Amino acid sequence: MRVATHRAPHLVFGEHEFDVPLDHASPERGKLTVFAREVVAPDRERDELPWLVFFQGGPGHESPRPLALVDKTWLARALEDYRVLLLDQRGTGRSTPVGDLDGMSADEQAEYLTHFRADSIVRDAELIRHQLGAERWTVLGQSFGGFCVVTYLSQAPEGLAAALLTGGLPPLERHPDDVYRATYERTAAKNRAYYERYPEDRDRVAGILERLEAEDVRLPAGDRLTQRRFRQLGNLLGMGDGFERLHYILELPFGSRAFLHDVEAAFPFPRNPIYAVIHEACYATRAATRWSAERLFPDEFRDDPKLFTGEHVYPWMFEECEALRPLAGAAEILAEREWPELYDVERLRGNDVPAAAVIYAEDMYVERAFSEETAASIRGLRPWLTNEYQHDGLRQEGARVLGRLLDLIQGRA
Repeated sequence: MRVATHRAPHLVFGEHEFDVPLDHASPERGKLTVFAREVVAPDRERDELPWLVFFQGGPGHESPRPLALVDKTWLARALEDYRVLLLDQRGTGRSTPVGDLDGMSADEQAEYLTHFRADSIVRDAELIRHQLGAERWTVLGQSFGGFCVVTYLSQAPEGLAAALLTGGLPPLERHPDDVYRATYERTAAKNRAYYERYPEDRDRVAGILERLEAEDVRLPAGDRLTQRRFRQLGNLLGMGDGFERLHYILELPFGSRAFLHDVEAAFPFPRNPIYAVIHEACYATRAATRWSAERLFPDEFRDDPKLFTGEHVYPWMFEECEALRPLAGAAEILAEREWPELYDVERLRGNDVPAAAVIYAEDMYVERAFSEETAASIRGLRPWLTNEYQHDGLRQEGARVLGRLLDLIQGRA
């Protein structure tokens, strides 16, 4: 249902809210609201344009909020040909939020959260497509959004005109342990490259770690800043500007308001609890994760605390982060859950939806080798392997990235 229309310079926004079942297999169990923002160029507002639906990375993050139309963004390129739908996946943004699920037992929380993976998100999208009267639409997935697109190709390819993926080709049949072994190797390599660029930061990090061990340092929200939480700043290293963002935090005076604020702001889990609770489950198909990143924590990282970790999720986070404590029991239950299959491998091998994907050769978050395996398993998918960008190429130079993918599916490249 369209609830509002707004006009900004060079953009027209339509706000939509849709009722979807919490559990698509049992619609009587209750409903959620999913929000989506329609975006169109003012001079094309009344044109019959095809839809392009954007699936954000995460999990647990809402779609981007356009502030201005900048020529080099993917949105600017998309609006040349499409009416864009920015989908706030269930539990994010203006969609029905996931909080601490007050009043539920840990078992009830865990069962509720099983409905926030890619399979449920795709079913939401199909309901929305029918409500908007779109025969088929093009989907663009960034990172976890790409996982959603591959799930879409598995579940409902009849709803797709084309599938575009950026840094988001998931492994189809590998165990989560394979994923985390690979990402730790990538993270170690990023650490080495970081310290080559900023060698003085080795001593700076060593000094910070010593003080964190000796002092009770509190973040603005009240959580203690421990060594292992500080090391999670390595999550920044996989982005195009991540080395500089990390360096600029480290150069601030230790314990200053600016330092503590920026450290806390780089830790996304309190704002987006879905990310912490089901991040590992995004990789689980016919498997349980059993805290894969914790079990596979490498000796190299154990022996050298100056090495930053990446986007890995650990059980201790649900003790040290006040905002996550209400979900600790649910997280333990979900870590032991045998998750159902996400992808229909045989259907992907027979795919007839035009598809293209950019694979970032040095991606810290989505292993290149596994992405190439998946690309070879999806019939007709045209991969673009590049080392020009890190994981956020769509943010860094979106018009070029999206333009190249459109050229690939249209036979122009």
